[in-house]
Amino acid sequence: MRTKICGITSYEDAMLAIDAGADALGFVFYDKSPRYVTPKQAKAMIEKLPPFVEKVALFVNEDADTIDTICQSVGATLAQLHFEASEELYQSLQIPHIKVIRAKSAEDILRFEHEYRLVDAYCEAYGGAGKRINLEWFEGVDCSKIILAGGLDSENVASLQAYGFYGVDVSSGVEASYGVKDATKVKNFIRNAH
Repeated sequence: MRTKICGITSYEDAMLAIDAGADALGFVFYDKSPRYVTPKQAKAMIEKLPPFVEKVALFVNEDADTIDTICQSVGATLAQLHFEASEELYQSLQIPHIKVIRAKSAEDILRFEHEYRLVDAYCEAYGGAGKRINLEWFEGVDCSKIILAGGLDSENVASLQAYGFYGVDVSSGVEASYGVKDATKVKNFIRNAH
């Protein structure tokens, strides 16, 4: 499974994740999140990163122009949309993007089933709250285009291998405190996911 370490707030944490083998890093551009970074902060980190790492910009309730402008200015390679956007917004984006399904039921995980998507457990707060999704929903489902998020950590990620998820996305499960990554948790998470 490919791995994304989300909620990166420092260059040191970005390099820690990369050195541990992360495929992607997530930068949160939602100002109500404790892991929020400004475009200026994100650009300063991203400019120094090595190549071949996906740099994902997370957005909530923004328009296409804002998403494209921020991604272009900071050097993000993919936008992650943590909100119910219109088809018009998806089609007008210039930057490659991934839709997020905040799943309330088993039927929800089948939305956009022909494209790569991130599936997270539904909660009132955007961006998740470390809440786990019901894994029974994925039994018998083709998970090869699903990136799973929500309530994951180094202890439970290996148990997901049987489902065949494309990838996993973690933030709070590898933190020492809000926005600060724990080196051992990050390394163990990525090792167990791979």
